[in-house]
Amino acid sequence: MKVKNSRLEALKMLISSMELSSQEEVLRVLEQEGFKLTQATLSRDLKQLKVAKAASMNGKYVYVLPNETMYKRVTTPRKATEMLQRSGYISVNISGQLAIVKTRPGYASALAYDIDNSEADCVLGTIAGDDTIFVAVREGSSRGQILEALSYVIPELG
Repeated sequence: MKVKNSRLEALKMLISSMELSSQEEVLRVLEQEGFKLTQATLSRDLKQLKVAKAASMNGKYVYVLPNETMYKRVTTPRKATEMLQRSGYISVNISGQLAIVKTRPGYASALAYDIDNSEADCVLGTIAGDDTIFVAVREGSSRGQILEALSYVIPELG
């Protein structure tokens, strides 16, 4: 079952990051990711994920996922396995007692939860949207202290 779950996650990432218009294309990119499966299995996976076809910006019909925020189409394609290993972090900006963390769509809530539970002395709390986290910073905390505290939760900062 673990293989199927990771295959489904990879399939979601691939559909959200690439314009795939045929099952043959999907099978080819899944094989490049290390998943060897039959067309019948792919067809069942697509049905389970409720994947549909829709017109893309250039008029070509491509596979799309139902409206799940985490899997919005991304503009810079990466390998699915690489995307699954990342925290979703994009950037951080600090101004006074506020840090703004930008994430990929759908990642902010989970990352904010991890920041809140990290028990960092310089973090008072967070508010998360879909792709943005407001981090309330304890007065007197330095930029270095904030970045160090966040780096425990966001490895890409280190």
